[in-house]
Amino acid sequence: MSQDLDSHWHRWLEPGRRRPGSGQGPTSLGQPRTAIERDYDRVLFSTPVRRMADKTQVFPLDRLDSVRTRLTHSHEVANLARSVGIDLVFNQGVAAGLPQAKRDVPALLATIGLAHDIGNPPFGHQGEDAIARWFEINRHQVLDDDLTLTPAMKQDFLRFEGNAQALRLLTKLQLINDDYGLNLTLASLAGLVKYPVASDQVDPGRVTRQKHGYFQSERTLMDEVWAGTGLSTGQRHPLTWVMEACDDIAYSVLDAEDAVKKGLLSFSDTIAFLRHEAPADPVVAAVCDAAAEEHKAYRQERLSPDELNDISMQTFRIRAIGALMEAIGEVFIESLPAMAEGSFERELVAASRGGPLLVALKACNWQHAYRHKSVLRVELTGLTVIHGLMDAFWFAITRRQERNDPASPRLTPLADYIYQQISENYRRVFESPDNPMPIRYREVQLLTDMISGMTDGFAVNLYEEFREVGFRPTTQA
Repeated sequence: MSQDLDSHWHRWLEPGRRRPGSGQGPTSLGQPRTAIERDYDRVLFSTPVRRMADKTQVFPLDRLDSVRTRLTHSHEVANLARSVGIDLVFNQGVAAGLPQAKRDVPALLATIGLAHDIGNPPFGHQGEDAIARWFEINRHQVLDDDLTLTPAMKQDFLRFEGNAQALRLLTKLQLINDDYGLNLTLASLAGLVKYPVASDQVDPGRVTRQKHGYFQSERTLMDEVWAGTGLSTGQRHPLTWVMEACDDIAYSVLDAEDAVKKGLLSFSDTIAFLRHEAPADPVVAAVCDAAAEEHKAYRQERLSPDELNDISMQTFRIRAIGALMEAIGEVFIESLPAMAEGSFERELVAASRGGPLLVALKACNWQHAYRHKSVLRVELTGLTVIHGLMDAFWFAITRRQERNDPASPRLTPLADYIYQQISENYRRVFESPDNPMPIRYREVQLLTDMISGMTDGFAVNLYEEFREVGFRPTTQA
């Protein structure tokens, strides 16, 4: 790569941290790991990562252990992203002028791959929709009646985003001994932000602005991240494009595998659908032909129908991921100068020769998995649970003696009981006198902090517990 790009990489891989006095060098305090490698370990050992084991990927509250959760999905994305990073620095010459890049590029990709869904609420993306819907239903009494909230502050919640919650979770809510959260490097924080705009800057027509990547409460933090990495509003870190592509590949290919595992369709159904959707595409043809040929060989073995479907989909998964990963590596190299300028505005897979395969996979998943009645039924359960919990916590958060003192006693025993169920570190941030946000914003954010941090099972159980102690939801889903 050119020397100009190497100078960009020097800033894109900024090892500095936000906490004053944090070690800046790659091996500070005698550490054999670089600062960015330590970021991966900090995320891996954090509580929110473990919680993802009981958070929905596609199939909520699924009893099949082999069906993916948000945690297994995140590990798979991290693995794919790290693999692309290794190829980029060892085979493609990316950041060749920075020897440390051979360790930091794969490590940063693994870190943001592992953390990319860490802010998602229970019940997957339908959980995000449920939160936003609650605010729309209760908009007048919760958001519009308080004149201290700016339009952008309101949009933070009317367009609630798990991506923005991930940044908040890692930088504010994970308690160590101060207000810096896990104190990740500026490089990792920049790479994590998939949509580098605020909620009032969303533009559905632009890839980098389709959603918002941070809340107003983290606006100053983003200024620090951009200043340290040389990026700006609306400009993604180049490696964020790779992580997004690996996320697309993982959920599109692996959700199809899970759908077959659940018996929603067969391997042969999947291949037939893809061929019909993209009959003239060479990548689709190559992947389907190779998988079908191996499926034909497997049929000679004494396998049950379930075993045959299972092993054939494993083969398809390997072929499809391999083709898509190769395709995104090619287009990343071609597009890197435009990324450095902030002018690149296409998803990597869509811009690659693997685009038709991904589009066909998403269409197959939508028709046969995401809209299946079993999934829709449990999604409805998730909506009811989330709205019921939000009613309960809003009651507890706002029923206190002093409006301007968040830590003042609750007005009723039920409000006090429910309030005490909120995580202590979330309450600490809410009640802190150093919190600069308006009281109403802090109340609303405490509500979303708590809901987002729950697992599927915990949410269902707590909903039932609140009903047992006498709380009755008022919101209609």
